[in-house]
Amino acid sequence: MTSPDTPGIAALRPRLPSPVQEVVDGRFERRGVRLLLKRDDLIHPELIGNKWRKLAPNLTAAAGRTVVTFGGAWSNHLRATAAAGRLLGIPTVGVVRGDELAGRPLNPSLARCTADGMRLHFVDRATYRGKSEPRPLAGILRAADAEEAYVVPEGGSNAEAVRGCRALGAELRGLAEVVAVACGTGGTLAGLAAGLAPGQQALGVPVLKGGFLAAETEALQREAFGGRRGAWSLDERFHGGGYARVPAELDAFAADFEHRHGLPVERLYVAKLLYGLVTLAGEGAFPPGTAVAAVITGRPFP
Repeated sequence: MTSPDTPGIAALRPRLPSPVQEVVDGRFERRGVRLLLKRDDLIHPELIGNKWRKLAPNLTAAAGRTVVTFGGAWSNHLRATAAAGRLLGIPTVGVVRGDELAGRPLNPSLARCTADGMRLHFVDRATYRGKSEPRPLAGILRAADAEEAYVVPEGGSNAEAVRGCRALGAELRGLAEVVAVACGTGGTLAGLAAGLAPGQQALGVPVLKGGFLAAETEALQREAFGGRRGAWSLDERFHGGGYARVPAELDAFAADFEHRHGLPVERLYVAKLLYGLVTLAGEGAFPPGTAVAAVITGRPFP
């Protein structure tokens, strides 16, 4: 049970369903394609986009217990979890990949986490890789003095999160033939695809290299729903060199999109998604008459 002094997640007053905005962009228009933006970045000023959709069910399940989660030095997920802890009065612990960071000044992202009350625990990279296995995880929790905590995986993707993201698909039913989202761990795509109507396609644009995301997304759907749900696919070409890599061409593309449409474009996820969709439109991947919805999952930091 949550403490009487701990507000429920609904008390944070999310803007749901998030708005859908149509933009006129010649790169789509000349192909007979409509571009819609699903503005999940407007759900909540601090818990934005898929972070809200994935964290809300997990915070409810935590029932006031300390929440432990994982991420790298620039993790959006760590920042969102820390902010949620501050807003809800829930203690949070962030397990950070890279014990070499422990003795250095905090970067702006981790500094924001600590300002929001998150206690950081740095681990070496070999230990971090084992965090999904029971014994290494138990060791991490013991070392972090958080053995009784509620554990949320890296990126927030678990069965609870996937079921939470199903509402994203439901909100887009009947609005677009293709719904696209940038992917880190696959949880948002897994839920989105399950919530769409028959005949709609979910497209994932991975922001990491490695080609592992199809298996991860299928595993998350099995865990959440018992099997594969919805029609979804991945296009692995637009990661820009890997997570947190923003080549000059991508940065210039994002700045141009901002100028064209007045939308602040987050570089690590959203820019790669939009760049991928512009490329696909240019390749003729979307038949004339297609409506494509791009899920805007975040805003630039800070």
